[in-house]
Amino acid sequence: MASAVIKSRPVYPGLTIQPHARRHLFVLEGEGALALAALVDASNTSFLSCADVLYVAHGSQPREHGATLRQLGLRDFWEAPTVPTLLTRLRATLATATMGTRLYVAGTEGFIGQAMQIAIELGVDPASILTEHRGSLARRVQCVHCKGITDHVTTTPFRCSHCGLALFVRDHYSRRIGAFQGVNIDAEAPGTVPPPEELFP
Repeated sequence: MASAVIKSRPVYPGLTIQPHARRHLFVLEGEGALALAALVDASNTSFLSCADVLYVAHGSQPREHGATLRQLGLRDFWEAPTVPTLLTRLRATLATATMGTRLYVAGTEGFIGQAMQIAIELGVDPASILTEHRGSLARRVQCVHCKGITDHVTTTPFRCSHCGLALFVRDHYSRRIGAFQGVNIDAEAPGTVPPPEELFP
């Protein structure tokens, strides 16, 4: 789970049903589906009749979580083929959302960051979004030099997928772009790049 030591790091307290909501909108990636399944096991299931789910499998993971979600008796369920497709659907859904809608987001940190970025752009108070980290600790990293973003980074240093620089992955997290920052590790002594360590499996 994410460390709370670095002040810029978001904290993901977990999903809890907000009983006074008129609509529950769940945005789930991969193992984030298990966060909703845990709520069903632990609470009154009456919220399911006014719950909508946008779901996407994580990478090459099996898609059985989608089948599990379909059986919950949700008001609406939609499974996206890719994260960008889901985020487009989320933007359209939030643009027409009415008062009383609560947003729940669960999945990897990079996914949560991207979903929150869209919600905030559309005027949702970030403090009102319920989040839970599930799945890989891989990071979404922005190269501070070329501004390119690389998803699913598990090692530091790593090669920027845009400009090719060897980047050290900092613990500084930008909420504005939903990504960690990567800085050139051999700027002062070119070619002296230590072997990568897998720190974010």
